[in-house]
Amino acid sequence: MGFDTKAVHTGEEPDFVGHPSGDVVVPIHLSSTFARLDVNEPTGGYEYSRSGNPTRFALEKKLAAIENAKFGLAFSSGLAAETTLVLSLLKAGDHVVAFDDLYGGTRRLFSQVFQERFGIKFSYVDARDPELISAAIQDNTRIIWLETPTNPLLRLCDISKISDIAHKAGALVVVDNTFASPYFQQPIGLGADVVVHSTTKYINGHSDSIGGALITSNEELFKALRYNQNAAGAILSPFDSFLVSRGIKTLALRMERHEKNAIAIATYLENNDKIEGVYYPGLASHPQHDLAKRQMTGFSGMLSFEIKGGEREAQKFLSNLHLFALAESLGGVESLIEHPATMTHASIPPEERRKIGVSDALIRISVGIENVEDLIFDLDQALKQI
Repeated sequence: MGFDTKAVHTGEEPDFVGHPSGDVVVPIHLSSTFARLDVNEPTGGYEYSRSGNPTRFALEKKLAAIENAKFGLAFSSGLAAETTLVLSLLKAGDHVVAFDDLYGGTRRLFSQVFQERFGIKFSYVDARDPELISAAIQDNTRIIWLETPTNPLLRLCDISKISDIAHKAGALVVVDNTFASPYFQQPIGLGADVVVHSTTKYINGHSDSIGGALITSNEELFKALRYNQNAAGAILSPFDSFLVSRGIKTLALRMERHEKNAIAIATYLENNDKIEGVYYPGLASHPQHDLAKRQMTGFSGMLSFEIKGGEREAQKFLSNLHLFALAESLGGVESLIEHPATMTHASIPPEERRKIGVSDALIRISVGIENVEDLIFDLDQALKQI
């Protein structure tokens, strides 16, 4: 079954037995609890909405389907999903090897919560080189944590090679697939054990829901994650589950437009003499363009670039835009733009930001689905005022 078909139908097949009305859209089950006929067994399989909810369950089936996996879990945020994953798999003294270019919130969670307060150790390496991953693995390494493409530098790592290295060492591979979306990349098919998403981003796609997801084909791992999700309570609400399910139905269409617009904007920026460098895997100039073509089916709608000069020029440019909303987050139908050093990655110490390449002149764009000529005009007029 094609991606587009699964995105529309999985989890929402009309039920002429349980719901004789024949709903073609799964109902929003707002009930917090479910009555039963037999005191010893839930009648419909549900007892309390933290433990399971029909609307959330339909979404979780859809999430697994679009990643070509067996199991999905929907969480109240991407960081809630990450927290549940870490708490399910690690204990004090365990070690994680992570890509050094990570979303700032993930880096903050790892370094300032799990390392400082729970004694879990983290090593950050440039995962573009699989040998650096191999060299960083220790006897107590339990997880290799990757983003590809990364936030905000759009760096890639070879999921298949790193998965081979990790599995030989007895470690699991976790891939944050938020930037690519399941439409353009499916890490489990490349050897990863768990996929993480902020469903807030492309999967929902309309900037009106906060959510996260964990997806796996490992049944034992799924059971542990589900148990801890229920125990800790980081579940997605029925209404948000409905919103995300609705967003997924147009994911394929949206991602194609995001990519088309991003390629045009990246090409424009690459040829503008006020721009120092453009980071977009869809450009032939990207150092990992060949890897992107090999493990992705498209290049998505995220890009970043550096303005010549520095932070002052970056701030002036951002203040002169009209169509691009200066805001954190990404993946919505509207175009967003942000300054990582003072916004999404401000929690990372300046010396660490500089070490991985996040300069004060760096700007990140989430390219929306608007008319691309209008978007380029807006960028052009703002650059001319620097």
